[in-house]
Amino acid sequence: MHTINGDPNVAKLQKYTVELYKEIEEYSGQDIGLHLTSGLMLAATPQRFDWLKSILAKGRYNGLEATLLTPKEAHEMMPLLDPDQFVGALYDPVEGHLDPYGTTHAYARSAKKNGAEIYLHTKVEELVQREDGSWRVITNQGEIIAEHVVNAAGLWAREVGRMVGLELPVLAMEHMYLITEDMPEVIDFNRTTGKELMHCVDFDGEIYLRQERQGMLMGTYEKACRPWSPVTTPWDFGHELLAEDIERITPELEVGFRHFPAFNNAGIRRIINGPFTFSPDGNPLVGPVRGLRNYWSACAVMAGFSQGGGVGLALANWMIYGDPGFDVFAMDVSRYGDYATLAYTNAKVRENYARRFSIRYPNEELPAARPLLTTPIYDKLKEGGGVFGAYYGLEQALWFAPKGEEDQFSWRRSNDFDVVGAEAKAVRESVGLMETSGFAKYSVKGSGAEAFLDRLLTCRIPAVGRMTLAPMLKHDGKLIGDFTLAKLGEGDFLLIGSGIAEAYHMRWFESLLPKDGSVQLEALGLSLLGLSIAGPNARKLMQKLTHQDLSTAAFPFMSIRRMDLGMAPAIVGRVSYTGDLGYEIWMKPEYQRYIFDLLMREGAEFDIRLFGLRALNALRLDKSYGSWSREYRPLYGPFEAGLNRFVALSKEADFIGKAAAAKEKAEGGTLRLRTFVLSAKDADVIGDEPIYHNGAVCGWVTSGGYAHGSGLSVAVGYVPKEIADETQGWSIELLGELLPARLQAEPLFDADGARMRA
Repeated sequence: MHTINGDPNVAKLQKYTVELYKEIEEYSGQDIGLHLTSGLMLAATPQRFDWLKSILAKGRYNGLEATLLTPKEAHEMMPLLDPDQFVGALYDPVEGHLDPYGTTHAYARSAKKNGAEIYLHTKVEELVQREDGSWRVITNQGEIIAEHVVNAAGLWAREVGRMVGLELPVLAMEHMYLITEDMPEVIDFNRTTGKELMHCVDFDGEIYLRQERQGMLMGTYEKACRPWSPVTTPWDFGHELLAEDIERITPELEVGFRHFPAFNNAGIRRIINGPFTFSPDGNPLVGPVRGLRNYWSACAVMAGFSQGGGVGLALANWMIYGDPGFDVFAMDVSRYGDYATLAYTNAKVRENYARRFSIRYPNEELPAARPLLTTPIYDKLKEGGGVFGAYYGLEQALWFAPKGEEDQFSWRRSNDFDVVGAEAKAVRESVGLMETSGFAKYSVKGSGAEAFLDRLLTCRIPAVGRMTLAPMLKHDGKLIGDFTLAKLGEGDFLLIGSGIAEAYHMRWFESLLPKDGSVQLEALGLSLLGLSIAGPNARKLMQKLTHQDLSTAAFPFMSIRRMDLGMAPAIVGRVSYTGDLGYEIWMKPEYQRYIFDLLMREGAEFDIRLFGLRALNALRLDKSYGSWSREYRPLYGPFEAGLNRFVALSKEADFIGKAAAAKEKAEGGTLRLRTFVLSAKDADVIGDEPIYHNGAVCGWVTSGGYAHGSGLSVAVGYVPKEIADETQGWSIELLGELLPARLQAEPLFDADGARMRA
């Protein structure tokens, strides 16, 4: 178990879990065999050392006390390693191991002291929901009535999900480790220091190790990985060990024995092979399951003894208070849609397992289970050089590479840098075209639609033919969504939001729908596709396609209207996330190729250029625009996030979170979202880097990159409100270096919004 994690929110849960162990041991009276040995994460390449620097930086504002070491310093702490094989290490003081049996019983005893009933050797055979929302849990020992059901069934999570018609994206993988005989080096270290040897994770060797008695345990995440029971888990499997296959992990062991030479002289006492479960991205699947009342998931908790306590805390809070109490989207079961089939899960889990200790670069897109979801213009974008990423299963163009080029993965600026800059320049100087089908689109209709949205969203409901930005809050006043709301007609609304959060938001919407049938809500998915054009020539191009008057007087900023483009019907909105003059165009799938070809043909006059999500990121940084899951998430309130003007506290509707938002406005909250220009060299922030003021960590970066339109490196992040407007003393840590930063009080581009409203 350890506290370090690439996702700072998951790291917090791991820290909580480790701290919980001392509490449950004392409370239960059960010895859990806790060994806090500390640990090393090792880097054998400069690229890996850059990654360790980023992990260290992320931990700073979470209070995780890790330290970078030279290979010599690492060897002094862990003498089994060969310092010549490494370029550096990260020391984590809060790392260790425990006795799984004792820990499980400590949890159980603690629960029983608080009134829990535990039934051992009891197989659940059926789950049947009653009209009041409670569950009949039918077992081989009788029936239990439960208010809630939590699927924490581990290897049998799929089977328990199937009891209620749910196919969870979970797959078990075979995992092997070996235990050596007693090693003189271990015995000598224990005798001379009075300590256990610390843990080691050798990422480049794809191995981990710790002391086991007076020998060592070495485990691998091998490339030649093997799923276990990929379709169904046998009910009679009793956690027996699987057949060992030492040859399959030989390549990793060879590296391990070279990096830790003492293993060459050690006998192997035992090889252990057993299954454990993963989700497609390796994170747990936690939370309420959409469409199933009082049914919860706590599955795929691969790092169970690092994360189990945090998962339990999230679920307990969620059940009691209706909210997990912190941002758990990285673990939320709703982050997957129906595209996460059995075959998809198998492919992604195998990839994740084989890459468990591999570097995931900021610009690296993983290939397994792709392409899956595509739109009618996918081939056209690919022919244009499109380099794609997959988001919520959908292929989306990131940039358009010259023929023969593809992403070169790096922590620093890569081969896409100049091309993305040219894409951004085309938008700012003439007109650019990108696909926007990846946004989530929702139709909200009916006699009760307006009242429903008025309660759901903080904004004022727009007039027919108009749009507005629409934050959405939880009951505690924190941001749970960020949308564009368009009123197409009376009782006819189009809501547009983040694509990766479609199931997450639908779960929330459906929990709040009136029961009288007055609101018809539908996630449109790929039944409504999008294109967007932006730039100073955008209106001239659009006007060539329609007889409708698109002048500012007739079709001003934030207008929306159904209109024909050429022969194709579409919905056109006068808005653009680039911050420039622009239009979003929505159409049925059967019209997308036609409209795309029409725009490209008629746009040739203006040297129209395709641009992707990376150029869009550069352009929105010019405007200091925030984005969902980075600047806007359940950690922050709307006033902290700078969304003040879209929170209509004076409107009559008592929207969700209104009282908490009013309190935040009155008291000012604790944080402020700010933009900084960074004195970067050959790399730019990506998110989660610490922000310093006068040499002390005070905040964190939420997102950033290079704003090509302005020619500056930009970071967006949160800092305490008390110092948020200080103009001096700022710096940001990037790849182990503290770089000066300048507070940017207004947008770098079109600060007064004149161009996008022109």
